[in-house]
Amino acid sequence: MKKLFFVLIAVAVFQAAPLFAQNIPEDKRSEYFYYSVPIERIYPYRKGYVIKYRKGTTQMGTAYLPREWFDEAGGKGELINLGPGSTWPYLSVYYRSGEFSHVRLYVRSSRSHASWGNIPSGVNLDEHFDNTGEDFRLEF
Repeated sequence: MKKLFFVLIAVAVFQAAPLFAQNIPEDKRSEYFYYSVPIERIYPYRKGYVIKYRKGTTQMGTAYLPREWFDEAGGKGELINLGPGSTWPYLSVYYRSGEFSHVRLYVRSSRSHASWGNIPSGVNLDEHFDNTGEDFRLEF
């Protein structure tokens, strides 16, 4: 009898739990949302950064981030050096009210880290950076 009573109380508590879930008040909600993806490789290029990231368990995506985004004060890009530790580099893309806002590129400052790569000289990727518009989207 005690077990049955305990089970009934537990079921009642689990069913009532959603009633007490917290909602974010309208004045505290952010108009920003973001996607964050781990970076497989970062390739510096004369016009910016070429980012290889996972877009699934077996597929890779490529993002082209123009250098101007990171050079301008208040630009669309922020390059953040990760401190010591085991955190792997990643890319966060922020959207404000559904429109692209900015990116944050979290990298290791040491270019000898396994996440950094090199693009061979003579390879021309300029057309990928020229076509980077105001609506930047990651592929999934």
